[in-house]
Amino acid sequence: MSDTRSTDVHSETTGTTPDGDLGEAGSQLSTAPVEVAMPGSFGGSRAPGAWGWITWTAREVTGWVRWFWRQLTSMRVALILLFLLSLAAIPGSLIPQTGSDALKVQDFKDSHKTLGPLYDKVGLFHVYSSVWFSAIYILLFISLVGCIVPRTWQFIGQLRGRPPAAPKRLTRLPAYATWRTDADPEHVREVALKALRQRRFRAHVAGDAVAAEKGYLREAGNLAFHIALIVMLIAFAWGQLFKSEGNKLIVEGDGFSNTLTQYDDFKSGNLFTDDDLVPFSFRLNKFIGTYERTGPNKGTPRTYQANITYNVGAYGKDQKTAVKVNEPLNIGDAKVYLVSHGYAPVVTVRDGKGDVVYHDAVSLLPIDSNVTSQGAVKVYDGYRNAQGQTDQLGFAAFFVPTFAGAGKGTMFSQFPALDFPVLAVSAYHGDLGVNSGIPQNVYQLNTKNLKPFKDAKGDLVKARLLPGETMQLPGGNGSITFDKQVKEWAGFQIVQQPASGWALGGAVAAIFGLAGSLFIQRRRVWVRATAGPDGVTVVEMGGLGRSESAKLPEELGDLAGLVHDRAPTKTDEKEDADPDQEPGAETPVPAAEGAQKK
Repeated sequence: MSDTRSTDVHSETTGTTPDGDLGEAGSQLSTAPVEVAMPGSFGGSRAPGAWGWITWTAREVTGWVRWFWRQLTSMRVALILLFLLSLAAIPGSLIPQTGSDALKVQDFKDSHKTLGPLYDKVGLFHVYSSVWFSAIYILLFISLVGCIVPRTWQFIGQLRGRPPAAPKRLTRLPAYATWRTDADPEHVREVALKALRQRRFRAHVAGDAVAAEKGYLREAGNLAFHIALIVMLIAFAWGQLFKSEGNKLIVEGDGFSNTLTQYDDFKSGNLFTDDDLVPFSFRLNKFIGTYERTGPNKGTPRTYQANITYNVGAYGKDQKTAVKVNEPLNIGDAKVYLVSHGYAPVVTVRDGKGDVVYHDAVSLLPIDSNVTSQGAVKVYDGYRNAQGQTDQLGFAAFFVPTFAGAGKGTMFSQFPALDFPVLAVSAYHGDLGVNSGIPQNVYQLNTKNLKPFKDAKGDLVKARLLPGETMQLPGGNGSITFDKQVKEWAGFQIVQQPASGWALGGAVAAIFGLAGSLFIQRRRVWVRATAGPDGVTVVEMGGLGRSESAKLPEELGDLAGLVHDRAPTKTDEKEDADPDQEPGAETPVPAAEGAQKK
């Protein structure tokens, strides 16, 4: 009895593992370290101890990095990133951007109290320099590089290698041709090698067959397309970082020097410096503008050009040229565009004593296609009123090159040319705000701190002036005269966009590379010549293309015809003789079994 009990107890304690049927109670009987079996995402479980955790973590991190890199460099992700980049560029076209027009951005914020701060927070007012747009841009760049590098090495290896040997059964290929000939197998292979090389195949003899391949430009075009995309991305990024763009309004007879202080407004890339400005200067000699007088295109410019004299560098020689719309002046990396035009009537302002305190051409900005213009005449210094006190004058100006006539009910110009010029002015005096330190628009008159000159009726003093006419200010406070001269001004945009040539070259190369990858077919051809059991040479030709194409069987048929001309089909009189044929008659030669699509 005792032996039986001891055996039963032994079987219970030794036949059950601590982690088995006894569960938590059984596990407490063992003092051995518990193995933590945590499965990994890339094979293997985590071993116990610190070293096991380190190796498991390193394997997991390495695996995830490799997986992420494979995904990033895949064609699917590259296309997704390219699509996202296109979508991300849409807000930059629909929403005003700080870099191109800060005033429109401010107007948008003032008009949209809810959307304005939201757009500003997510960077929609500076899309192309935002973090999220840059992230997509950089990921796409890395994806293209990671895709191109291994494919380039693979392509180089293929170019250095030779076409593979012929498969055992050419009959399984999509295009196939065969015939029997009296020519030796060596002679057939020699003929096939020559014919294939004449058709610009890379060919060599491999065993009992000639192996040939053609269409490597397909992969070359694919690589050229991707490399061109990288060139374009680099060129665009370089152009954005080092670009500059400024505007300058110049009246006939005035000049411009390419320095920051000469610009009316200027913006540049983050890495642009003053030293990057191309040294040049020019003077506007005359603006020439002629317009259609009749017909449905009345008022449309026929001639629109600025005749200038320019020089390059500090001691460059004067050169004359004409800048036209879409025909800029190219000086180094800089381009000078003609972008706008208007009129600058010459006015003379006198003080209470009759002394001239202002005499200049006043540039006025057009507000319609007929060059109806408005602006301001501001006299900051030198003016004294009738009492001899220092004051400032301001005149709101409205100019029409072709006046409709008194009593017509309109002050808007009827034609863009100087047919009937009229200058309308209204007079103010007081503080123009020039000493406040706040920037102001030279083309607008802020009447907040100004007092109007009033006539005997208490109305604002204003007048329509013809060339040569004068408006007297009340109380002997001076006058303003519209001189018998109206100058014209031209607006120029000076742009420096480095790497634009590289961007254009990349775009052209991308088009040609894409065309090559789409229209060039890579294909392989094998010509096997072996001696049959009866000693007659059996010629087999097979073709295989990377993609199905109707041209492959046609091309194989042409190649078979070239080889067949030098190794024609064997004529067997005994087998092919016709019992009804008369003796001595010619036996017809059977045609080769032509190329066929399987």
